[in-house]
Amino acid sequence: MMANQSPALRHRARMLAERTAGAAAPLGVTTGTAYEMMLYKLADDRRRLKGYQSVERKIEVKATLLPDYAQWIDGVLAGGKGAQDDVFATLLVWHIDTGEYERALVMAEYALAHKFTLPDGYSRDIATLMLDEFAEGYLHGKLAADPQHAVQVLGTVERLTAASDAPDQARAKLHKAIGLAMIAVLDQADDTDIAPALVAQAETAMAQLKRARALSESCGVKKDMERLERRIKRAAGSA
Repeated sequence: MMANQSPALRHRARMLAERTAGAAAPLGVTTGTAYEMMLYKLADDRRRLKGYQSVERKIEVKATLLPDYAQWIDGVLAGGKGAQDDVFATLLVWHIDTGEYERALVMAEYALAHKFTLPDGYSRDIATLMLDEFAEGYLHGKLAADPQHAVQVLGTVERLTAASDAPDQARAKLHKAIGLAMIAVLDQADDTDIAPALVAQAETAMAQLKRARALSESCGVKKDMERLERRIKRAAGSA
């Protein structure tokens, strides 16, 4: 496996990826022998994944496969000029799937800046997928383990996708996740009532929930808004 290569071979693979990505024209399509080899490997790995029915098992396998592509990703980020790269785009999705959020954000910034598309088989564009999947990562995934970190990650997603056209429901889902993560951070500071000094943060969380509801009334934040409003009023009254 590529992940078990020596440091010298990994460096060579990275430099080859960098040269390949750099040789492709902006807004063009990546080509070359090295790229074709990566496409072949990716196709082989995707066939392997199709052998599993369990989504959880697929994610576990993806996590073991990602190190094999690390040098390719590093090379594209270092030398790429923005040419479409289906390997890179697919691996962006895999990093989100496996909860490698920090790496995914770096990749997403590059992909969105250069207007990447996802390969055939994906029904959403990159911005919509990010809104949906990062929000899901907090609402029902591993991001919920650290609300403070989640606020930072989700805030980055909000920034990166701000200029992208996306369904209102997907954007509402992200605002909901941000608002709930902010509330969770407040709860860590004070698990009963909001301290007067934290009212501004609570109002920012409320603004996120209000934005979510404005985009989609069915996003399910009404009760959260009501509870937060009561807490804000109590905090303001005790100030």
